[in-house]
Amino acid sequence: MKPMTKLALPALAVAGGILVAVAGTSLAQGESGTRAETAAPVAKAFVGDPEDPATWRLPVETFAPTKAQTRMVSATRDELIDACMDGKGFPEWTPAPDLPDLGGTTLTDWRYGIHDAQEARAHGYHPDPAAQNAYDDALSRDKSGDTDRGALRSCVDQADGGVPRLAVSPLVNQIGGYSYQTAREAPEVQKAFQQWSECMKTKGFAYAQPMDAAEDSRFLSADEATELEKDTAVADVACRDKANVEKTWFDAEARIQEQEISKSRAALDEQRAGIKTAVAKARALD
Repeated sequence: MKPMTKLALPALAVAGGILVAVAGTSLAQGESGTRAETAAPVAKAFVGDPEDPATWRLPVETFAPTKAQTRMVSATRDELIDACMDGKGFPEWTPAPDLPDLGGTTLTDWRYGIHDAQEARAHGYHPDPAAQNAYDDALSRDKSGDTDRGALRSCVDQADGGVPRLAVSPLVNQIGGYSYQTAREAPEVQKAFQQWSECMKTKGFAYAQPMDAAEDSRFLSADEATELEKDTAVADVACRDKANVEKTWFDAEARIQEQEISKSRAALDEQRAGIKTAVAKARALD
């Protein structure tokens, strides 16, 4: 089993020979690029559907590229690199395929653990097998690095000059990682964890904290979910709902992020401006 990630922000993958964020934030998904880029940045938490963590947004996501922005910039850069490689005598080169979502469609979807009872019953803590297969297939088709490295590096550098790459900044990742871990220790979150643990005991499962269940070595080492894992996951989701684990944790993390953002606002605003610049350059070439 591939363990559930708890990255500060979405994972990185190679596209066109460079690292880019591929599981972008929930901010502005589905909205027009113009509106997303002209609106004043408001670093506040957002909750769409209170029952669905996938629709929530953490404050720090204001300063990270959205999924739509990342894919547009990546596609434009891939075209530039592809044309450059063709000109250098490597017409067979192709960029890395887009990686499909796996284990959550937004930053907050699985950030605090699983939350869908039907998915828990079907797959336990494992990703949907179809999604896993699609992800593995995309990885296996990536031949972007099987070429002359010098030529590729030169073409990537050339693309950098036209359309800067988009990636989640170290500062944003730092804030996201710090807030996630610090929020776990907040009194209200610890209280929710205790309530969750007591609930799990009534169902026959002994775990101190919610993440302990998902990280059970018996489940991590299995290629597919066993009945025990599924039963555990179903109980986990029910107890999470009863103790309001996700929302309590999210609220604590959002509060911490707002505090951290205020300490580095100038640098974060500069990084957000860099995202807008890259998107504008990509759109101009589209």
